[in-house]
Amino acid sequence: MSDYVKIFDTTLRDGEQSPGASMNREEKLRLAHRLAQLKVDIIEVGFPAASPGDFEAVKSICQEVKGPVLAGLARTVPSDIKTCWEAIKYAENPRIHTFIATSDIHLQYKLKATREEVLEKVKKGVGLAVSLCDDVQFSLEDASRSDPEFMCQVIRTALAEGATTINIPDTVGYALPDEFQNLITLIKREVPEIEKATISVHCHDDLGMAVANSLAGVKAGARQVEGCINGIGERAGNASVEEVVMAIATRHESLGLKTGINKSKLFPTSRLVTMITGISVQPNKAIVGANAFAHESGIHVDGVLKQPLTYEIMTPEEVGISTNNLVLGKHSGRAGLRKRVQEMGYDLKEKDLDRLFEAFKVLADKKKEIWNEDLEALIADEILRMPHRWELEYLNIVSGTVTVPTATVIIRDGDQKIQEFGSGSGPVDAVCNTIKKLVNKNPYLEKFTIASVTGGLDAQGEVTVRLKENNITVLGRGNDPDILVASAKAYINGLNRLEYWANQPKTALPTNGD
Repeated sequence: MSDYVKIFDTTLRDGEQSPGASMNREEKLRLAHRLAQLKVDIIEVGFPAASPGDFEAVKSICQEVKGPVLAGLARTVPSDIKTCWEAIKYAENPRIHTFIATSDIHLQYKLKATREEVLEKVKKGVGLAVSLCDDVQFSLEDASRSDPEFMCQVIRTALAEGATTINIPDTVGYALPDEFQNLITLIKREVPEIEKATISVHCHDDLGMAVANSLAGVKAGARQVEGCINGIGERAGNASVEEVVMAIATRHESLGLKTGINKSKLFPTSRLVTMITGISVQPNKAIVGANAFAHESGIHVDGVLKQPLTYEIMTPEEVGISTNNLVLGKHSGRAGLRKRVQEMGYDLKEKDLDRLFEAFKVLADKKKEIWNEDLEALIADEILRMPHRWELEYLNIVSGTVTVPTATVIIRDGDQKIQEFGSGSGPVDAVCNTIKKLVNKNPYLEKFTIASVTGGLDAQGEVTVRLKENNITVLGRGNDPDILVASAKAYINGLNRLEYWANQPKTALPTNGD
């Protein structure tokens, strides 16, 4: 058996199903190119039948991104599969990924179908997919809660029709590692013909065991692992790609396995996903968290200074974290900015670099030293933001212990500037109330968080808001040395995202594929 484990990244599909993480076409393209630089083996680029917008995004990625296999998801429904092929047929290496649920609870309550009907759908669906594309992956949704005998029947049917990859998902994160390892072992024993295909695992993190279950599946013989950057995804998320990759790399002697991932791109890719989705990584997150390589205990610090391996089982440089990221100051020029941005993994067009340089000079007037994190915040604000209708033009706030907090806000709406005055229980509340009056919207604020982009009293504040309106949930982000300005930017960013998605053509979203 090969010692090579394929990495199947589904950040663009399953990851996008995180609340508020919807991406537009340009954002998906940018992330797909970065995943190709990371050298993942397969990128699941979307669900083409989900909406016209998804179809166009998948088609664009397949036309532009080279290197990895590019997979589109489809139910075992003829129209889904045909739509999927029409979108992915432009790829250098296309794959149709089709699925159906196999657990009794899904059959009874979701599909309302018998086992015989499911087997027939598998036969026809996989058969149709194989007639269109040489590379076909089939997934048994909720496999870990499926009857083993029926599950093996389904797998045999898919293999007989020509499926080249069989995916075994732990859809609701229910399995324990030993159970999941035994499940893959059982499949290999009961369906020996599966040796001609690749066994894949797709684990969710509802009980915090997605990575452990994925590695258990690999130990049993699976040779493809599916996951998302930063572990984002439905509910508690998916297996974290960076954790799986570094576990295989760091414990090579025990596992005897390898991947083709460019590990030095892990951290930059993580940061890009954070900037695009607005979903921050918790500080103690393995591999890419802010504290992943931090040491405070005196004993730990002493040991690391003498020999890093005493408390570090991997180096920050190995995953692409620069240990010297102080970059630019007020007198730095365009060439210096371009060089640093390229070193950070961003290949910006001239017009984007011009916008970034102008924003950089404004920030440099407020801050003495500008760090990588500051530049990433500027890139998020100036380059990666969605098409926007409203932009903050002016903000003035009056607040204190003995006065009612008030805000005066001017917003640019196309070529028009509109102004409003409002109050609130605090300065942030006053800002948001005033902006709501200006744009005539009243979304529900589900989340409001403040973080520091870097250390120091002059650090940029990073504000993240989660807004919901008409069953659309979005994240908005804003950065500025003034936390109230950052709050206004974040709120307006969220409103722009609501406006964008409200105007996108939608069809009913198909059922999740894993």
